[in-house]
Amino acid sequence: YFFFSQESMHAYAANVYTSVIEELMKGKQRKFIAVEQEFFRLWWDAVATDTYKQQVHQLLQEGRLEFVIGGQVMHDEAVTLIDDQILQLTEGHGFLYETFGIRPQFSWHIDPFGASATTPTLFALAGFNAHLISRIDYDLKADMQKNKKLQFVWQGSPSLCERQEIFTHVMDQYSYCTPSQIPFSNRSGFYWNGIAAFPDPPKDGVYPNMSLPVTDTNIHLYAQTMVANIKERAAWFRTSDVLWPWGCDKQFFNASVQYSNMDLLLDYINKHSDEFGVTVQYATVGDYFQAVYGRNLTWEIRDSQDFLPYSTEPFQAWTGFYTSRSTLKGIARRASSLLYAGESFFTQYVLKHPASSICKCGALKQLQSLRWAVSEVQHHDGITGTEAPKVKDMYMNNLMYGMFNVKKLMASIIFDMNNVKKNGEVYSSVYVKDSGIPDVDQYVVVYNPLAWNVTTFVTVSVSHLAMSVYDELGHSVPAQVQSSAESHSTYDMYILVAISGLSYRKYNVKPLNGKQSAFIGRSVKYKRKDITRADQQSRQLLPVVNNCYQVLFDQNTNLMYSITERETNQTVQLTQEFLEYRVNGDVMKGPISDNYLFAPNASAVPVSKAVGLEVVSGNLMTEIRQYFYSNGTSQDYIYAVYTRMYTVPEGYDGKLLCHRIEQEYSVGPLELNHEAVLRTSTNLNTRQLLYTDSNGYQIQKRPFKAYVNNTVARNYYPMVQTAYIEDDTTRLMLLAERAHGVSSQGNGQVEVMLHRRLWNNLQWDLNYNLTLNDSSVVRPVIWLILGTKAVTNILYRTSVLVLEHRPVVMFGALSGDKPKLPSQLQQNSVHGSPVTVPPNLHLQTLSIPGWRYSSNHAEQVHSIRMGKQKQGDADFSRVLLRIRHLYEVGEDPVLSQPVMVNLKSLLKGLGSVMVVEERSLTGTWDVNTLKRWKWKTAQYPSKGFTNNTETSENCIVTVHPKEIRTFFVYFQSQ
Repeated sequence: YFFFSQESMHAYAANVYTSVIEELMKGKQRKFIAVEQEFFRLWWDAVATDTYKQQVHQLLQEGRLEFVIGGQVMHDEAVTLIDDQILQLTEGHGFLYETFGIRPQFSWHIDPFGASATTPTLFALAGFNAHLISRIDYDLKADMQKNKKLQFVWQGSPSLCERQEIFTHVMDQYSYCTPSQIPFSNRSGFYWNGIAAFPDPPKDGVYPNMSLPVTDTNIHLYAQTMVANIKERAAWFRTSDVLWPWGCDKQFFNASVQYSNMDLLLDYINKHSDEFGVTVQYATVGDYFQAVYGRNLTWEIRDSQDFLPYSTEPFQAWTGFYTSRSTLKGIARRASSLLYAGESFFTQYVLKHPASSICKCGALKQLQSLRWAVSEVQHHDGITGTEAPKVKDMYMNNLMYGMFNVKKLMASIIFDMNNVKKNGEVYSSVYVKDSGIPDVDQYVVVYNPLAWNVTTFVTVSVSHLAMSVYDELGHSVPAQVQSSAESHSTYDMYILVAISGLSYRKYNVKPLNGKQSAFIGRSVKYKRKDITRADQQSRQLLPVVNNCYQVLFDQNTNLMYSITERETNQTVQLTQEFLEYRVNGDVMKGPISDNYLFAPNASAVPVSKAVGLEVVSGNLMTEIRQYFYSNGTSQDYIYAVYTRMYTVPEGYDGKLLCHRIEQEYSVGPLELNHEAVLRTSTNLNTRQLLYTDSNGYQIQKRPFKAYVNNTVARNYYPMVQTAYIEDDTTRLMLLAERAHGVSSQGNGQVEVMLHRRLWNNLQWDLNYNLTLNDSSVVRPVIWLILGTKAVTNILYRTSVLVLEHRPVVMFGALSGDKPKLPSQLQQNSVHGSPVTVPPNLHLQTLSIPGWRYSSNHAEQVHSIRMGKQKQGDADFSRVLLRIRHLYEVGEDPVLSQPVMVNLKSLLKGLGSVMVVEERSLTGTWDVNTLKRWKWKTAQYPSKGFTNNTETSENCIVTVHPKEIRTFFVYFQSQ
């Protein structure tokens, strides 16, 4: 779906479901599986007649139509965040349960480019009985196939282990498409409906490339071909059941010709089963796993090792997409973070202000527009950057529209709660600096979406250097104003905010009126230095210091030289430079790089010969601006790094702020077929061992591997939030706000791919406009943390979430807004008391989903059977809560302990908790009735259903390492 426009997609989806439902009704033996709810829901809501809807209900009851996975999309596994995977799965599951009372139990993850170890845990927590993947390294697959090891029980999480293990099936070398070669004709076989042509299907019903129809004369040959393929595959598996997928991308849009040919063939083989030695039947994924489960074999266990990166042949490493379309990756994450903030903000508002003036249904629609946009972009041809430009634009537009809606909603909630006269204008701006503050008294509203007390800086643009900032009580607030690196007409103001969990504060920003003013950052510019001819003998070092670090810059080169962690006095030599991989775009000349693939034909080359330096220093922050030029006389820089170090005044908790070295990069526009990396080289003896996170959930060890071919590209890994290198004592961590490819190409090195711009002449890429001619400038942010393993391990857990969920900043002008008196201060957290969890827990979800289904399964099924599903208004009384333990077992003596949480007291600021129900990950199962299949393994020989949750007695829950616990919470109505 990487190149389908929205119109073609709608036309295609409409055709498939209409056509398939009609055909399933014509033959009791026929079956079909459906995966992505985004497309099914388009059909259900906009196309399906009452008759079709009735037939879908019937087919689901008969088990002939089966929903697998059941999320909005089939999400990518490499560059997505676990929060967003859960969101899109929950979104699809909520629809399916509300509409049909069904809960998918099997996965069909056939197309993501590599398989993450987070996914098996995710699907186990969602109640699945088996998981199915396909795209893993070609050489590894060949080996597993030969040794009949394509099926195993996967324990994706080292801490959750057998409690959340899942049986996993890897598809063989034929993958998920029917093999189309037939020896008795030069036409293709098995694809009788041909190739999809939408939005304008051929009038005569003759599609391009329709396969040779089954006739009396060729049916025996067809049967022989099919049986030979089935037997070849049977040799690769341990049971005599063979999964033979029928279909491929964009098939079954013309299902009648497909099913009528399939019927003939299956009947023929079964009539001659003695001769062929096989019987065949239509089946769903569930039918197949049920058959394998019934064999009662003992399976091998796979640990938390994943299947990334993914290569399809010696020079095809699919590691380019870890960075492709970096802007889309960044916006997708900003949108996800804004949604997280908007959900908890709205939830508190509904609970605390039941008689509010804001229409709750309209507000929920605004939130839903962003839920949908963030869900759909998790598709394996979405956030991956592997779609055509017009499809990328669709994702971007949907994200921007949803973000606009949620910002508008948050602004109107603040209005309502501050009883502002309705003509006071609030305009909101989230994370953007050009928020153009006019010269009148301004207020800045800052919401902290995390359930921890957070002390950090927020940036706003101002028009004067002399400004002051006051809080609600009229007290002066520390701030620093300095020239903007981006704009010549405005200044950047950094305001130090200290905000308790899930609360907001209001700051007044005024032009100076004789009272205390903000600190001013003073700029010193240094001469541009030629780094190719630097004098190594007389090294002059420029120190930049805060309470945690001393960073030295080499004045001969204007490059970073070392970082000292002041508490332990450990110094690491550290230098950073930009390099580019120059890649080939001509298929006649060798392997190419494209949206998916990274194919460097040589080592990366340094890009700049000269570096300019400017240091802006003030009492709260020092910003080091480095500009990289291709030579000593170039007018324009191609790369820039803005490094910020913070100094926090007495009386503020500056631990996290002090310990991060914040870097923002400016990269681009690149030249064609250049791929840009930032390489950080240290004197740490890392033995070329890299660690990267898996979807922001757990850490994977990435030893450097030498290959016969393509070693550089095959040692690239996805970094979704975190990557680090270390020696025996010291660790250097990188935290990111969007996904990147990352690698360690040398001892003590870590390089991050920041941007790619490519063009190639591969026909397939040209047909679908998949050439990634991306001329944008990207501005990613990375935080560096340096220190001992024990200290960095604690710092990064909270820091990475503080980076992901930076406070939401909204602006407004108020006429005659007097500073609030202390008695009125209470209003300013959205509720009386903030919501705070301990530092080893993360409040992962606090939202009002709006689902109307009953949480009692028998009741829900009964009301659907009786046709009595509740129509009309959403349910605002059910709150969805998720809590995640951030640590692994044994990782920290204190923070790896289980945590007891009293949900009543945790949420008392929101109201009085009446009922708490513990649910499966996506909310559709009561955990007490969820009984997953237990597959036999050598470790655990007895087979049975697994059910592992301590039920929460009287709202007290013990959360164990790495658990994600999901609850429905109901409050006493106001």
